[in-house]
Amino acid sequence: MNVFINDIPLILKKATDKVYKHEYDLILKSSEHFTSKDLVGDVLIKDADPQLIDRLVRLMEVKKLKKLRSLTLVADKKKKLIEHLKDQFKIVKAAGGLVLKDGKILMIYRLGVWDLPKGKLEKKEKVQQGALREVEEECNIKVEIAEKLPKTWHSYAYKGKKILKKTSWYRMECTDDSLMKPQAEEFIEEVRWMSPEEVMEVLPKAYTSIAFIIQHYLQSLKTGKV
Repeated sequence: MNVFINDIPLILKKATDKVYKHEYDLILKSSEHFTSKDLVGDVLIKDADPQLIDRLVRLMEVKKLKKLRSLTLVADKKKKLIEHLKDQFKIVKAAGGLVLKDGKILMIYRLGVWDLPKGKLEKKEKVQQGALREVEEECNIKVEIAEKLPKTWHSYAYKGKKILKKTSWYRMECTDDSLMKPQAEEFIEEVRWMSPEEVMEVLPKAYTSIAFIIQHYLQSLKTGKV
């Protein structure tokens, strides 16, 4: 599970999952004393429990942890930890797509940030239908779903409530972009096809969750899994 709190990834893993120590700048146990100042770079904490996750979520929501790139929690009972985390939020469901055409990726520019087309599901709407609808509405194109991509969870506050938005992502192929244009009522200023190299250049100006999806796809290209 990949949760983005204040644009910082909080990753939950099972104790049986492989962990490569060289990928982390700091490895702690939940029983060790640490403060926000210790959380620098990519941090892993072992033996995570509900009390720890409560503390860390509050910390990530309140403080600007500018030096923290990612926080990975390892737990024996991962499912229970996930349910405990979800219970703190109202869950909102959304869906979107990483759209491809001739090796290029479709990016949208909205509210000063490069993004992928996505949006909230309508009541009783099926996830794939919602993903297609949002992409086609926001970019005025026609697409087909090719495969599932990892889900992302993004937290934010709205009208005093803590929201956790679950976004289901799909790799899509564009079948018609002859009338492509940005959906102005959704504050989209530009819709642009970009090469992978161009996308990597703008990723620093994208949300971390969007960068996660794009990097997952680009990595799959390198490993030949697409």
